Amino acid sequence: MVVEELVLITGGAGFIGSALAAALRARGDSVRVLDNFSEQIHHDARRDDVETIVGSVLDAEALERALAGVDVVVHLAAETGTGQSMYEVARYADVNVGGTARLLEAVARQSTRPRKLVVASSRAVYGEGKYLNKEGRAVFPPIRAVDDLEQGRFDPLDSGRPLQAVATDEDAALHPVSVYGVTKLAQEQLVLAVGQSIGVSATALRYQNVYGPGQSLRNPYTGILSIFSTLIRQGRPINIFEDGLESRDFVYIDDVVDATIRALRSDAANGVAVNVGSGVATSVLDVVRGLEGAMGATAQITVTGDFRLGDIRHNFADLTRAREMLGFTPATSLGDGLQRFTRWALDQDQPDSNYEGSLAELRLRGLLK
Repeated sequence: MVVEELVLITGGAGFIGSALAAALRARGDSVRVLDNFSEQIHHDARRDDVETIVGSVLDAEALERALAGVDVVVHLAAETGTGQSMYEVARYADVNVGGTARLLEAVARQSTRPRKLVVASSRAVYGEGKYLNKEGRAVFPPIRAVDDLEQGRFDPLDSGRPLQAVATDEDAALHPVSVYGVTKLAQEQLVLAVGQSIGVSATALRYQNVYGPGQSLRNPYTGILSIFSTLIRQGRPINIFEDGLESRDFVYIDDVVDATIRALRSDAANGVAVNVGSGVATSVLDVVRGLEGAMGATAQITVTGDFRLGDIRHNFADLTRAREMLGFTPATSLGDGLQRFTRWALDQDQPDSNYEGSLAELRLRGLLK
């Protein structure tokens, strides 16, 4: 029997938050959203069946109002974007780390505290994923050297020898290579440590690359599926970084919502971090080809050899802990997910994401070479 609860979602008007709110309402839960409606991320699109507080996680008064009487909290509020984080360091640290600290202080002040806190972490906490060397030993490569990248040597090496990328489990080394990744690691560590100290059960979910209907088509700093689909739709060329063989784990929004609700309802993952992904590595070139097929269009593709500082080569999730602790198995293949995403995207107004402007900004700061 599922007991109806009041769920607070910070950042709840964003992509993941909106989908989660809809799913929780369908289950009979009450939902309260705290969101600042950042113009970079989304417009002010509120649900009639969700209580909305307009405010920031940096605002103590807004946090107190948002937390009043809630049973569980899902902390999604954060600045996102690997590249942008490398030059807007203070803003990312203030919102992601400072905002999480303020949220935890506000939780601790409640006379009746929430029973559970789930924080959205990221695969970015790992930096490069897990690899095996020729002897079968696990290797966790550091940030790639600029000299190697400039020479087109994109794959991490172990003493000059090639490595094999394998699924990254939660016990892998944590060495984020971007400011965004550093702040996400700080977020999860703060939540898990403070939750334990104040008697609030806490779980960190390390989301991989989430995509699907509802994601921002205007934010040029995150979401390559939305960026590439817009370029294809507008008949504009797609310039792919490195050699196009860099890979990511793309997980559909419905699967992310399922895993998040499971984390809210289960005590099995209290006090730990859990990967949430598809468990499948997909190269950037294959993603573009998948979008072409789903959209019935052909893109002008150029593999540039350019690279962005703070990017990684490979990372995909080991889902053993998610299966064992949460009973989570992703249900949506990339092919099906791309079909659903593109049907939705093609029905939206033509966005102006200023993607080229975001790249020019990175080049100006020496972060895109």
